[in-house]
Amino acid sequence: MTSQVYLDWNATTPPLAEVIEAMAEAARTAWGNPASVHGTGRAARDLVETAREAIALLVGGSARDVIFTSGGTEANNLALHGAPALVTSMLEHPSVTRVAEALEAAGRPVRWLLVPPSGCLSAAAVAQALVDLPHSTVVAVAAANHETGVIQPIAEIGEVARTAGARLHVDAVQAVGKLPIDELAGADTLSLAAHKLRGPKGIGALVHRPGRAPKPLLLGGSQERGRRPGTVDPVAAAGFRVAATWANEARPDQERLGRMRDQLEAALVGMGAVPNGSEARRLGHVTNLSFAGKAGDELVAALDLLGVAVSSGSACSAGTTEPSKIISAMLGVERARAAVRVSLGDATTDQDIALALDAFRRALRA
Repeated sequence: MTSQVYLDWNATTPPLAEVIEAMAEAARTAWGNPASVHGTGRAARDLVETAREAIALLVGGSARDVIFTSGGTEANNLALHGAPALVTSMLEHPSVTRVAEALEAAGRPVRWLLVPPSGCLSAAAVAQALVDLPHSTVVAVAAANHETGVIQPIAEIGEVARTAGARLHVDAVQAVGKLPIDELAGADTLSLAAHKLRGPKGIGALVHRPGRAPKPLLLGGSQERGRRPGTVDPVAAAGFRVAATWANEARPDQERLGRMRDQLEAALVGMGAVPNGSEARRLGHVTNLSFAGKAGDELVAALDLLGVAVSSGSACSAGTTEPSKIISAMLGVERARAAVRVSLGDATTDQDIALALDAFRRALRA
């Protein structure tokens, strides 16, 4: 059955009606190739550049330094491509950890930060990891974790990275539109994805500081100032523009979501759940909990049958039999096997929370 209550907003968000309308209009009137110099191409190009400006405004950067990608995964890969050495942790998205593993296999220095039970990294640990690594080493840290919502001290990490002559790449896919811009100010490169902002799938961006442009990952044409060849889709860009503007001007109320999350979390703790990462500062809309004696993936399936959509980890790892590597790194494999993530969004209501709690009670009794 189709889930009646959607509480998996960290996996993806429902596109805004305005996003769908903007994309439909673009498909009718500005479907040309943005690289073409004729009128049809210029109309498409205008949509792309307007979207670039909206993204720059959202993250406090310059439109000239916004590179369109196919999504957050490509943006992360592009930022890390060609890194002489890397410092990161198992808290990161697979699009970072798998690049780290590939660099390690190729013989490049990779230092894995020790993950504390809180899931919050320290700038001191990053500074220690950077000792004796080459200039322009990349430090890769997500601003907010996609499974727990734990917020990392980006400003402090950025400071130690600059002191060591390293570059800081921030995966801001889950943080953009939720954290204030100044909390991301330490980044040299920053990735985001439209579909986490109620925009379309298949488009994202990498934003870099002036002079910190990445080496191209793909070979081809001169689009995106030669940093990312391939035709940018003006239809997707039109949707991204609306989503970025919405996130900048009418971003979700994290205080309201935090109150609902806390209500949900307290009730689930009363049913025997143990929160993961709750001692650290978190985004207000997400909680990750372990249910002793239950398999997280089985509980997710039972809730789905009851009309509630949640997850047992990253959507990018769905279908695997392995427990969450993030919760495993923080608190051990058994805690990870029993973990469930619940993430709220701006359209979540008090009735949704009530229905979800009823479904959890029924699923846990089964």
